[in-house]
Amino acid sequence: HKSIESLQKAFINQPEPRLKHVHIPKMRMIMLGFRRSGKSSAGNTILSMVTFISKRTSTCVRRQGEVDGRHVTIVDTPGWWKSLPVADTPELDKEEILLSMSLCPPGPHVLLLTLRVDMSFTAAEKKSVEEHMQLHDERVWAHTIVLFTHGDCLGDVTVEELIESEGEALQWLVEKCGNRYHVLNDENWNDGSQVTELLEKIEKMVAQNRGHYYEIDLKTLKEVKQKRKAVERKAKARAKKQRQMRKMDSTMKGKILVLHKFETI
Repeated sequence: HKSIESLQKAFINQPEPRLKHVHIPKMRMIMLGFRRSGKSSAGNTILSMVTFISKRTSTCVRRQGEVDGRHVTIVDTPGWWKSLPVADTPELDKEEILLSMSLCPPGPHVLLLTLRVDMSFTAAEKKSVEEHMQLHDERVWAHTIVLFTHGDCLGDVTVEELIESEGEALQWLVEKCGNRYHVLNDENWNDGSQVTELLEKIEKMVAQNRGHYYEIDLKTLKEVKQKRKAVERKAKARAKKQRQMRKMDSTMKGKILVLHKFETI
């Protein structure tokens, strides 16, 4: 168990940025996480407008806006079920998560891994997150921040107290993300400081990464795109065949009807 004091110390004493300061006028973000983890509402809070619809996302959605002197691009991705392994996530969802990178070229500055503060984080959920993050590669962790959503549910409890009380699984995740985390109150859009603070944390992380953003492996991206095109071609061929079958069926029915009328004369 990590104490609250050690968590706060780890957060404050993150490695000194290799660059003194990075201001990102055009910031690119990707939202990742479980289904119903608050990805869409967090995106709306960051952009200060209702632009993401809080419902099941089957394809990636990109939205943009001006935030605190920066042009921000956010890509929302399909979520996965909390405690299910990556093998049980539909292939199309996994492809969408990978293809999200191509919607914010040349790559995202940050991946915001969303967790609700009012839901537990178990060993099964830890395994699920780890497997889904491995859809990318190990480098992705250096560009990830844990974003706790529904911050209003914390009440008088601090996020450090939450992390300590949740135990090893959540502590492992926070450490894996370099002790980077942020709480967002989705119900309080009037508090612009919480978004400003998040943007500053992102810029500090990018400075620690020598100004680099996350770049997906181009070979992987090419393979996913080729696979997606092959699926689309098969779907189109199937749809064309079904239309032809319906047309033939309709023609046959018409001939039978004419023949029936002829026989009754």
